[in-house]
Amino acid sequence: MQQLTAVNDLVVRFANVNGTGSASANNMFAMSIFRMGIPMTAKNIFPSNIQGLPTWYEVRVSEKGYLGRREGVDIMLCVNPQSMKQDVASVKPGGYFVYDNTKNLHKDFIRDDIHYIGIPMIGICMRLYSDARQRQLFKNMIYVGALAALLDIELDVVKGIIADEFVKKPKLIEPNVQAMMAGVTYIKENYDHPLGLRVERRDLVGDAIVIDGNTACGIGAVYAGATVAGWYPITPSTSLVEAFAKYSNRLRVDPATGLKKVAIVQAEDELAALGMVLGANWNGARAFTATSGPGLSLMNEFLGLAYFAEIPAVLVDVQRGGPSTGMPTRTQQSDLLLAAYASHGDTKHVLVIPSTPTECFEFMADAFDLAERLQTPVIVMTDLDLGMNDHLTAPLKWDDTRRYDRGKVYTAEDLDALSAMGKQFGRYLDVDGDGIPYRTLPATHPTKGSFFTRGTSHDEYARYTEDGVKNAQVLDRLSKKWDTAKEILPLPEFYQAQNESNIGMIFFGTTTYAALEAIDLLKEEEGITLDAMRATAFPFHASVEAFIEAHDQVFVVEQNRDAQFRTLLINELEINPKKLIKILNYDGMPITADAIRNGIAKHLEAIKL
Repeated sequence: MQQLTAVNDLVVRFANVNGTGSASANNMFAMSIFRMGIPMTAKNIFPSNIQGLPTWYEVRVSEKGYLGRREGVDIMLCVNPQSMKQDVASVKPGGYFVYDNTKNLHKDFIRDDIHYIGIPMIGICMRLYSDARQRQLFKNMIYVGALAALLDIELDVVKGIIADEFVKKPKLIEPNVQAMMAGVTYIKENYDHPLGLRVERRDLVGDAIVIDGNTACGIGAVYAGATVAGWYPITPSTSLVEAFAKYSNRLRVDPATGLKKVAIVQAEDELAALGMVLGANWNGARAFTATSGPGLSLMNEFLGLAYFAEIPAVLVDVQRGGPSTGMPTRTQQSDLLLAAYASHGDTKHVLVIPSTPTECFEFMADAFDLAERLQTPVIVMTDLDLGMNDHLTAPLKWDDTRRYDRGKVYTAEDLDALSAMGKQFGRYLDVDGDGIPYRTLPATHPTKGSFFTRGTSHDEYARYTEDGVKNAQVLDRLSKKWDTAKEILPLPEFYQAQNESNIGMIFFGTTTYAALEAIDLLKEEEGITLDAMRATAFPFHASVEAFIEAHDQVFVVEQNRDAQFRTLLINELEINPKKLIKILNYDGMPITADAIRNGIAKHLEAIKL
């Protein structure tokens, strides 16, 4: 029978029951690979209930640094009878199915093209431990040890991770090591090892770190100077605000008094949460909220107010499966149109789209500067895969000489100077011709200046008006501000083929991982070279339109059914729709390089025929 063989190129999937303590053990396995200097990425695929349903944890190991999801499982570690039928089916021919053989495997789960490795995990735990909870928890460490022996993972590395995991509970270190070594011993006594699939120490991760996007966003908000978070819990964004709270408790503390210099308020709903954020920002604080699609829907009314009244705000949308409640614990990029045009009337919002946790940190910090500079909401568009899963990424770095960009804010001296020149402060006057007016903060001056902000139709001095011409003038100025935004948002990133290509590809966010691998697959396996562009922001920089114009066909890769990013390109740049070809995925799982490669190759082949 065929046996899969590879060094540092494999996918291991764990099939567990939610709530059985498997998450920490699975993470320790993944971190063992990382500490051996081998690039890896891990994805937690979990149900939306608390416990009892199937959950999976998938680790991709790639010496080439391909960190997107790959189709097919090389090694399936299954300890959940509920999902066993589909778990067996997911193993690639020649792959391995590792299971608990304390009970015999049902004949329905037997394939003749894969290898079975049975380990009596429950039996070993019954022999070693008398406590029921210990038996459940240490079973996980037994299979970590078994995989370490099968894959030739350095045992000292695993032991070191166990020590780090339980550094605050040192009494748990020895029993966890004992359970891990029980798995190692069983493999050594009963199976040939290591397998043809194995790992080998490398030095390929450098100073990279492993972190999830939500944590990186939360840290970014702290470093950006945020002092207020108004929020309402919703999967998958909740851990973002929790991370902000955790690091604020460490870094937002007055050293003289010990008092926390941060306000984190859980509102009664998402609309109220954004209302708190707008109030705080209007008063001069830096405030933000985090949500997902259903919450963003509820925030539409206040987003329109912030846009028209020109109040800075930062919002993070950690996208999940929809519509409606949809799939709360699956990933998509399906809020793009909702976010870009949120609220009624002629409304457009600035979007920044990070692809890595490092960019989550950087773009989050930038978003506060952009919101105040443009005096408008800025929405950071991530998704569940980026937000909740661990990713190998560059270290988070901060320039201590950086100063916050508060935008156009008049001081008391500025107001006195205006008055001395016989000029009147106008909240919505376009003084510099860039569409961005000057603002004042409450209590800036005892008598001069107006702190009034109006969400109804208004003139340049914030005076209410129903004059349609005046209202149109305000809308035109906001369009001018929109054009200004194009020049200061994060620039797209380009990947140029060595030879000129008339084919292009556009991707963004977490599709980046698979798209970059697909470029290599297309060249190596299909003989197709193409140019590529990673979009990072909306509105689109002029270079986005130039890229599309320079190619006969452009494939747009995104994770939603309706090709929403393609719609934005067509709508905003007036591109011929026939020029933009959809490459879509919306099953709740991250798109794979194979899916992108196959979609592009099939389309090009159909054109030839």
